[in-house]
Order: sequence, then C-alpha cells, then structure tokens
Amino acid sequence: MADFNVDKQTFDYIRGFTIDLDMKTGMSGMKKTSRRYLSQMKGMFSDDAAYEKKLEEEGDVLVYEFHEMGVPEHPGDLAFGCSITYPGKVGEEYYMTKGHFHTILDTAEVYYCLGGHGYMLMESPEGDWLAHELTPGKALYVPKRYAHRSVNVDPEQPLLTFFVFRADAGHDYGTIETKGYRKLLVEKDGKPAVTDNPKWS
Repeated sequence: MADFNVDKQTFDYIRGFTIDLDMKTGMSGMKKTSRRYLSQMKGMFSDDAAYEKKLEEEGDVLVYEFHEMGVPEHPGDLAFGCSITYPGKVGEEYYMTKGHFHTILDTAEVYYCLGGHGYMLMESPEGDWLAHELTPGKALYVPKRYAHRSVNVDPEQPLLTFFVFRADAGHDYGTIETKGYRKLLVEKDGKPAVTDNPKWS
C-alpha cells in the first residue's frame, strides 16, 4: 500500500508538491516575498506633484507585494506565486505594480484572479496595448513579448492574483522604469478609464 505520509514542507521539483495558497495566512509556504512601497515607485506615476504630496502626507505606504516559490530557474520548470496590489491612488491614477517584460521576451504568462477588481495593462515593444479586466474567477493569458502590469481599481479591496510562467524567463523592469507605459489607468467620473501617459518616451 502506498505511503501517503508526505512531509508537507518538502517542495520536490522532481516529483511534484502541493502548497496552500490561503491569502489570509500571508502565504507562509512561499519562499520569496517582495514588497514595493510608495518610495520605490518614484517616477512610475504620471503626476509627480501628487506623488510627492501623498508620500509626505501618508508616508511610505505599501503599494503591492508578491510571493514566489523560488523555483530553480531551469528550462522546463515553472515559476509561480501570488501578487497583492493594494487599493489606493496617486492623483487620479490607481495603484499598480511596476510591470515588466520578461528577459526572455518570447515568454507568455498566465494570471488567475483570486479576489478584488482590477485590470492587466499590457503592451508590446511595437506599441500594441490592451487592458483586460480582472475579477474573481477570471484567468488571463499574457502573450509573449508583452509587458504586463496589474492595476487595482477597487477603492477598498486588494487585487489578488495567482501567476505562472517559465522559470528561466527572468524579469526586465529596467525598460519600464526608463520608458514607462504608453497608457495609464485613471479614475474618470468615478470609473476606470484608459488615457495616454504624458511621461511616456
């Protein structure tokens, strides 16, 4: 008879494993946790004056965090984890992740929305862009060659997503930090709206 007394803390990348992604426990099983505070988002929002005012008045608030398994970065393996983007705005622009291309540009990624309400803002190097809505139960396929950024449009609840991509893909944040996105998601007349980024270069 098979022995089912498996050590739940063993992450066996050869034979497989399971992990509890209960968002209420802080995903304690994840090996890597990264947090991005407002001070680390300098230059990401379009309204610099609103950014400086918010930082001064509210302090260095947490904008988003993500939790990863720390899977070996080998071809054929899959990296996965969870992302939490908190509610808030800088001026009229919603809180968002920095966004990134993959270092291996021909890499797709899948997101699954676990909670909240947001959008995935995407664009290719050639200038094509899309904004896909995320609500609980929706899965999103981010095609290869597209930078992607999570945006939380809910004024009260965090946007919670699960993601998976090829483990050796890497992340290119530098392009976004330098050039920005062509489009932004802002609140207009109480609703999310896409607008041109005046800082895009």
